[in-house]
Amino acid sequence: MRIVTIGGGTGQFTLLSALKNIIDIELTAIVSMVDSGGSTGRLRDEYGILPPGDILKCLIALSPLEDARQILQSRFEEQEKLKGHNAGNLLLTFLTQYLSNDFPGAIKALGEILKIKGRVLPATTDKATLVAELESGKLVFSESVIDVGRDSQEKIKKTFLVPHNGRLEVYPPVIEAIENADFIFIGPGDLYTSIIPNLLVAGVSEALRKTTAKIAYILNIMTKFGETDGFTAAKFLSELEKHIDRRVDFIVANSSVPEADVLDKYVREKSAPVGFDIQLDDQNRVIFEDLICEGDLARHDISKLERVLAELLENHERSGQFRNSFG
Repeated sequence: MRIVTIGGGTGQFTLLSALKNIIDIELTAIVSMVDSGGSTGRLRDEYGILPPGDILKCLIALSPLEDARQILQSRFEEQEKLKGHNAGNLLLTFLTQYLSNDFPGAIKALGEILKIKGRVLPATTDKATLVAELESGKLVFSESVIDVGRDSQEKIKKTFLVPHNGRLEVYPPVIEAIENADFIFIGPGDLYTSIIPNLLVAGVSEALRKTTAKIAYILNIMTKFGETDGFTAAKFLSELEKHIDRRVDFIVANSSVPEADVLDKYVREKSAPVGFDIQLDDQNRVIFEDLICEGDLARHDISKLERVLAELLENHERSGQFRNSFG
């Protein structure tokens, strides 16, 4: 079964980590190319390369080589020029330059080194800046500024991409992957800075609208200040479906609530659990399960997510349609 994932950041790392151990599937990860913060942002500004950070997360998620995974995530702490960079971002930057600025070639080369299960594709190989238009009409530029949360309580009205060289085209293998997919997973991840940027690249939403593949949306567990304040499950879903101009086939949602001490940390960050308010007539496409991991963060548990997704894919493959056997 050919599986495609669409997203970026930690959410797609978690999703790929859950999917990679499911047998008899071919994985393709489509990754947003607007990351502009931290090590990625510095390398993007200093060397003019496409952002390597989210790509690296996907490569690491799909690799079985634990030692290599740890090394590539290690950050330099002492040398002034290298401080804050991780080894993986620097290696992707080197490979890109060594291969005459062939970023997809660098991704493929590092994937071979890491023996990844599947492949990782940038949504576009054209450089662009993500811009958010607020309800007042004010514009906020760059993924990192939007992502960290703004001091304003204004909500995002819409987002768009501004190409750096006047051109913004989809990376052709992305369309081929969507057209040939049997199942597509979108999310989890920051709605406006990790997921929707993929859909703003011309051709991606159109391909999703036309594909015969089933599409499942994995809802976030928590809202995010500056992006999705007050969003419920229905609001997340309507924003996604508006961008792809079609109804998703399945919704994977968390049914449990984080521990009180964990919630207290999120309250200080002006974040809250995503309320579930999908209409009753949509229940035949909803998978409502405890998906939270134990620990200090309200994130998806990889093992729980793997179990749920494996059962969803098995039911789909066996019957051609989802049969709601979830509690």
